[in-house]
Order: sequence, then C-alpha cells, then structure tokens
Amino acid sequence: MSVVHLYKELQPVDRLSIRMPFPVSSYDRQLITLLYQPLIGAEPISLYFMLWAEGESTIEAEMSHYHLMNSLDMPIAKIFESRIALEAIGLMRTWRKDSDEVRSFMYDVMPPLEATAFFNDPLLSMFLFSKIGEQSYRQLRQRFIQKGPSNDDYQEVSRTFTDVYRPVQHHLPSFANEQLGEEKEKPKELPFNYEEFDFSLLRAGLSEQLVPSSALTAEANATIAKLAFLYHLTPLDMQKVVMLSLDDHMTLSESRLKKSAADYYKLTVSTEPPAMQQAFQSAVHVSEEKQTKEKAVQTKEEQLIHYLDTTAPIDVLRDIANGREPIPADIQLAQNLVMQYQMPIGVVNALLQYVLLRTDMKLSKSYVEKIASHWIRKGVKTTKEAIDLARKEHKQYMEWKTAEQKPAAKKRYSGGREEKVPDWFNKNKEKKQQTEMPKKEVSKEVSKSDTDFEEERRKILQKLGIEEGQVDSHGTD
Repeated sequence: MSVVHLYKELQPVDRLSIRMPFPVSSYDRQLITLLYQPLIGAEPISLYFMLWAEGESTIEAEMSHYHLMNSLDMPIAKIFESRIALEAIGLMRTWRKDSDEVRSFMYDVMPPLEATAFFNDPLLSMFLFSKIGEQSYRQLRQRFIQKGPSNDDYQEVSRTFTDVYRPVQHHLPSFANEQLGEEKEKPKELPFNYEEFDFSLLRAGLSEQLVPSSALTAEANATIAKLAFLYHLTPLDMQKVVMLSLDDHMTLSESRLKKSAADYYKLTVSTEPPAMQQAFQSAVHVSEEKQTKEKAVQTKEEQLIHYLDTTAPIDVLRDIANGREPIPADIQLAQNLVMQYQMPIGVVNALLQYVLLRTDMKLSKSYVEKIASHWIRKGVKTTKEAIDLARKEHKQYMEWKTAEQKPAAKKRYSGGREEKVPDWFNKNKEKKQQTEMPKKEVSKEVSKSDTDFEEERRKILQKLGIEEGQVDSHGTD
C-alpha cells in the first residue's frame, strides 16, 4: 500500500480553481450516482458534486481548500483521499503549480463514461459486480443499456451534409478561418497504466503458429493488461488465457478474452469474484488505523483455514506430494468439484487433504465424490464447517472407505499400521481421548491400582514383623 505524507500533497491554504472541459448532464448524474458511487463511496461523490456546482458558476474565482472543508464538513485528509479516488476512476483531473508564495491546483471535472463503455470495461464492470451483487448488477445493466431491434439485415441510406446542402457564397468572412482553440476529445475509457504489464514476456511464450502476432492488436493488448490486473495473473498465466480465447479465424475478441480469463481464474484461484481495495492512503489515515486496529495472533487452525481458503487446489495437491506435480486425473477431479459442483475452494482443499492423508495418498474418485455429496447435502459452505464435519463423521467415512477396499487391501491395513490423518483431525481426536474413557477401563485401572497397593502394604508389614490384626488394633486405639 502506497503511503504519502499529506503536507507534501495538500494543505488547507492551497488555492484551487475549477474547470469543466465537457458538459455534464442530468443523465451523467444518474450514471455517477448509480454506477460510480458504489465503487468509491459517498465522500468522493460529494466532493465531485460540490466541484460540479462550483464549476458551473459564471464567475471565475480562486478559493482555498478551507472552502471545501467547511462546505463538505471534511478534514483535509478526507478531501485529499476523495480527490485521488475521483482521479483513479476518471471523474477528475488535477493540475498543480508551485510558486514561492502559494501552491495552486486546477481541478477538471470530467464526465463519466458512457454506460456501454462502463459495462464493457473489465475493471469497472467487475468492480461494480463485486460491490453490489449479481442481481443489482443485472438490473443496472438492463436499465442503462437498452437493446433495440437489430439492424443486421438493413442497409444505411442516411444522407450526408454535402448530399443535402450546397454553399451559396464564395466570399467567406474573415472569422471563418479563425481557430477557436484546441479541441479536446471526451474520455472514452478508464485511465489505466498499461506499462505495468510485461507484453514482451507474454509474446515470448507464444509462437507465431499458435498465436499470430496480428491477433495481438492494440485493443486486445489493452484488454489483456486490464484482465491481468483484475485477476492478478502473470504474463505466463495470460499466455494460457490468450490461447483459450482464439477463435476459428485466429483473432482475439474482447468478449472471449473476458470469458477465458474468468474461467481460468475460477479454476486456479477462486470461484468468488475478485474484489478491489484501496492501495493509496495518506500517512494520517494509516497512523489512525494503526492506533485503532491490531491484528490478533492466529491459532494453528486459523492459519490452516487461511491456507486452504487462499490456495488453489492444484497447489494444495503439490504441497501434499512434497512439490511433485499432480497427475491430470487428480487435477480434473479438483476442477470438477469447483466448477461442476460449485464447492468453495477452501472446502475442496479440505476434502482433498483429508482423503489423501487418510488413504495413504490415494485419491479415489468415487470416494471423494461420496464425501463431497455428503457435504453438499449438509450445506457445507465454509472451510471450518468442512473440518468440523470431517471430525464428526470420521467413523462413517472409515466405513465407506473399508467398503470400497478389496479383500487383499483389507489384510494390508489390518496389520496395526497407524492411519494417516490431517493434523487438524488428530488434534480433535487426542483431545477426545484425554477427556473420555470407557467406564470398564476406568474400573479395571482402579481395581488394578488397589491390588498393587494392598500387595505392597503386606510386604512392608512382613518386613517390620507386624501382623495384619495388630495394625487394625493400633489404628483403633
């Protein structure tokens, strides 16, 4: 997380002026409120609307940041953080000028992207999806992207300007050739740093026969970089995504790249959509968080749950096998549990670990699916629920395992060899053994200890030359 010192970036006395390079309409206000506000929060949007209102004033005037602080009832640190959130999302551009006496800023209030561009952008659309959920996302998409009848079977017959109008005057006025100023183009995409992605490494692993260089157009490269950032994928990962995205004509479309990247992410990382978090804060904010928030020390079980929740199943299979690559059948089995049965990644990892360590590193497909079916019927959703259920139903799972084994295999496992189980299971089993003991065993232990005690007592009395009755009589005196 990047941390900046606020006094170097912004002070209440710094001056500011506002420009509106492009008109902002009431329709844009709907886009900002419904699409952008869930992404960055209410405070940055409040600053945006404040700058919008001030920028529409016909009187050009400079003001200090005290004015924004008083109007919005925000400290200067919140003003700064709201500003950089607007910059990151493309709703604001900032210009700065330093002088000996005062530091000045110029804020350009930018209009939002068109709805189609917003929903086509993989970062913005997935960011919104993770914030508001699937149902609300679909409703907003349907609201802003109206689908009319297709014009595929039609031919355009619209007239152009020159088809309809002709000049009637040969002598143009002197101002006709004057330039009215530099024309600015309205932004059509989210501001994004494409240089952070290593395109040379991506191309190095793609042969011309598999992926022709003509397929990697500027539009395709832009989508590749954004998807790699969104799903936290390396250029080597994106090589596989690109090969999966090629169509029959050896071209890469934006929709196929998005689908392939999403599928690859689900198979190797998580079935949950990726979430965004702010990675840029002022030092003031960070110090406040340190004072009010302390991380609790995790127990071993919490560490295990975190590992199972955040590790891809293929990596769990590698770790259990001491780094050896798992066979394709095992990988396919894990992928089916995630994709076909929609089981959470952590639950699948707990299942794989439990079965492998119980069956001497053998991953029986039927046995795994039988336990998986039981967990699904039980409604297991979290890794902790999976671990607790495995402990509770251990005896039942052992019976299922025995029923699957052949007679020869039964003899093999009846030699008293201790069966491997995960550490988290042994922990529970040991605790249970310490706290519980059958009544018969308790009585045997007690009677045995009483017999030993009486035998030792008689031996000692014989050595001292004391009869049994004498001890009783002395004891009564």
